[in-house]
Amino acid sequence: MTDSKKPTFDPHAFLLNAGFGKKIVHLKANQAFFVQGDAADSVFYLQKGRAKLTVVSKAGKEATITLLSPGEFVGEEAIAAVAGNRLATASAITACTALRIDRKEMIRVISGEHAFSDLFLAFLLARSMRTQADLVDQLFNSSEKRLARVLLLMAEFGKSPDAPQTLPDITQETLAAMIGATRSRVSGFMNRFRKLGYIEYNGRIQVNKSLLNVVLHDQPFEQNAVSADLLSIPPGASKSARRISKVVNRINKPPDNPVKKPRS
Repeated sequence: MTDSKKPTFDPHAFLLNAGFGKKIVHLKANQAFFVQGDAADSVFYLQKGRAKLTVVSKAGKEATITLLSPGEFVGEEAIAAVAGNRLATASAITACTALRIDRKEMIRVISGEHAFSDLFLAFLLARSMRTQADLVDQLFNSSEKRLARVLLLMAEFGKSPDAPQTLPDITQETLAAMIGATRSRVSGFMNRFRKLGYIEYNGRIQVNKSLLNVVLHDQPFEQNAVSADLLSIPPGASKSARRISKVVNRINKPPDNPVKKPRS
């Protein structure tokens, strides 16, 4: 009697190679994966490069929702029970390589391969928790602290905390839209960060580890800066806000050895 065991499914190999219902696509900087209003017929897995997700209001105002790094999915709304239209635009910040997975193939592999569904669920949970952290950050933190957090997220300091990280090309207008501030305020904060040695930039922004001081120790840069911890909840906050804070605190637990403030 022959052994007809099913071959082991490798989700990482699946996401690296083209095949039935999926293909590798290459995008240049500023080229769109999909545009707001398009039919949601596929999911993309970013293999290389950096991208962003933006939305445009009826009045024509554009806002950046999030930045995307290699190893992230985008366009996951395509697997909804009833396929609709794209709610946002995904576009490349730098040259990108991605795997485009058709809706039917994505649904099939999620349903039939537990290793893949586990990986995809972990991604969705991570994105959900980051969205919650973004919400708390927007509600309770000062704009300079929000900017510091965005720069650290873009630099992916959780993956390589010791070495300075160079960010992809991004404008101050985009940073301002992400933190809900004006370009002039972002320019002022960036200049202060540079004077204190937290960042360096000459065309490209380089983020140093010392920038963590702004987030972890809430060093004020304005006389009227909000002096709350990154995830602290003010008196009278709602129960839902407190629940979100508890979840995000577990995710963003500060290191055991705080970063020392650089000497001026």
